[in-house]
Amino acid sequence: MRRRWIYSLTGLLYLMVLSSVSAQELVCANCPNQGDYGISNEAILAYPEPDVTQIYPDEGILYDRRYQRVVTAIDVYEAPNGNILYHLPAGFNFLTTYASEGEWTQINPDEWVRTEALSSVLPSTFAGVLLPEQGLPYPMGWMLLNTVPSRTPGAEPTDGDLAILRYTRLNLYSFVEVDGWRWYQVGIDQWVHQTMIAKIIPVERPAEVDTDRWVSVDLYEQVAIAYEGTTPVFATLISSGLEEWPTNEGLFHVYVRYPRTIMSGAEGQADFYFLEEVPWTMYFDNDIGLHGTYWHDGFGYRHSHGCVNLSITDSYWLYNWAAPEIDFEIPNDLGAAVYVYSSGQYV
Repeated sequence: MRRRWIYSLTGLLYLMVLSSVSAQELVCANCPNQGDYGISNEAILAYPEPDVTQIYPDEGILYDRRYQRVVTAIDVYEAPNGNILYHLPAGFNFLTTYASEGEWTQINPDEWVRTEALSSVLPSTFAGVLLPEQGLPYPMGWMLLNTVPSRTPGAEPTDGDLAILRYTRLNLYSFVEVDGWRWYQVGIDQWVHQTMIAKIIPVERPAEVDTDRWVSVDLYEQVAIAYEGTTPVFATLISSGLEEWPTNEGLFHVYVRYPRTIMSGAEGQADFYFLEEVPWTMYFDNDIGLHGTYWHDGFGYRHSHGCVNLSITDSYWLYNWAAPEIDFEIPNDLGAAVYVYSSGQYV
């Protein structure tokens, strides 16, 4: 079973099986009143958090542009109070802008819009992790939402207990099932329902993958993993296509890449969008690509028109890591393989 919750801008995965130790599947006859399950406190204290290397944002990359949302339909002028160059319809529209001058903001050379039509946006600071070559003693997870854990599987949280914050990295020490749902043990007397945990499951290298560096995208778990050969080296949360605009499953190759590009679609429709200077884009399936995303912080949930959204930090890392796989001096040379699949099914 799988959540169908969709992150929105107003609202408001990660399990890695890299070692021989996997989460224990335990019988839970009446979990809220049963105490003989899970691993010991001593074992938890011996390994309290995942031994991974966190990637941190580079402010020079994250904030090298001013990102702004266009809150209404606008006319674009050649100069303040000058002639109108073109009209941008209302939609899911974002621009990168220069400094404002009173009532006017410059968006490109010789292109100006009224400042009142813009709203500032701060990119997400979320970033993935580098994975240890030797693997992990326990699977690892990310918390998807701010959540107060339960003291026993299936129980309600206890008043006064502190919440584990969204994006917190967690060991998944064991799990039990209650009413068909998994509860993961994430600490001493801390159990979390499966819908609160984002987990990743590395896959075997498909026989069709013909590049050393390749990426798997799990649409069910909303996780991307980068591999060198058969070894996972990096993992992060993503946002793939919504149900109306699904990301296609299959094996693809990066065929073109851009450090910055414009994305636009659905012109004349209610879901029209125009996104200026989308960073670190690698197209692999026609107009579907892996790319940085400055307009939301909903990673771990489906959100896009089909592309695989990443944080700016993660897209920059993947863009540079995958670079050796494509040689633009060779005609029609293809880049890193991208394997898109689902480890489960939404219900």
